[in-house]
Amino acid sequence: MGIHLIFDMLAAASAAAMTLFAYRWRLAEAAGRIDKAGPLYAVALVAGAAVGGYGAGTLNLWIAGEQQLGRSIVGALAGAILAVELFKRWRGIRGSTGLIFVPAFATSVTVGRWGCFFSGLDDQTHGTPTTLPWGRNFGDGILRHPVQLYESFGMAAFLACALYLIGRREPVFMRHGFYLMVLAYAGQRFAWEFLKPYPGILGPFNLFHLLCAGLVVYSLSMIAKGLRDGG
Repeated sequence: MGIHLIFDMLAAASAAAMTLFAYRWRLAEAAGRIDKAGPLYAVALVAGAAVGGYGAGTLNLWIAGEQQLGRSIVGALAGAILAVELFKRWRGIRGSTGLIFVPAFATSVTVGRWGCFFSGLDDQTHGTPTTLPWGRNFGDGILRHPVQLYESFGMAAFLACALYLIGRREPVFMRHGFYLMVLAYAGQRFAWEFLKPYPGILGPFNLFHLLCAGLVVYSLSMIAKGLRDGG
C-alpha cells in the first residue's frame, strides 16, 4: 500500500469524523438543507467532484507532456461547485448549502497534502527549487519548496478559524462560510502555484491559476449577492 493511499484513507476518515462532529455540534440545521434537496444533490456533488478532479488533474499532466491519469483537489472543488450550482438552479434552491462541508474539506486538505509530500517527485506536486532553509530534497538532490505543506498549514489555520466562528455561531460565517472557505483555499492555492513547475498556458499562469481565479470570482460574487439579499 503506497504512502499516498494511506494518507488518502486518513484524509477521508478524518473528514468523515469531522463532518459527524460538526453536524452534532453546530451544523445539524445546515445539513438539513441538503436533506431537503433530495438524493440527486449527492449524485451531482460526487459526479462533479470526480469529473473535475480527474479532468483537471489529467489535463494539467498532459499539458506538461505526461500522458497519465491525474487528480486535482482544486479541480474536484470546482467540478463539485459547478454541478451543485446547476442542480440548485434546476431545483430552484436558493442560498448556500455547503456549510456542512467546510470543516471536512479543510480537514481533508490538511491531512491529505502530507501524502503528497511524502510521495516525493512521483506525485507531481512538488515545488520549484529554493535556497530557503526549509527546502525539501524529494530525491533528486535539489532543494524544493514543500508547497504541499504550505497548503496543508494554510488550510489547518483556516480550519481553526472556521471552528471558532462556527462555535460562536458567528452570523456572517454561518451564512457565507462555504464561500469564505472557497475564497481562502483558492486564494492561497493561487499563490502557491507560482512555486510549482507546471507549464503556463496564459502567460505565467498555469491551469490551476485559472481555476483558482475562477473560484475566487465565484466566492466573492456569491458573498456579495448574499449581502445584497439581506444575508
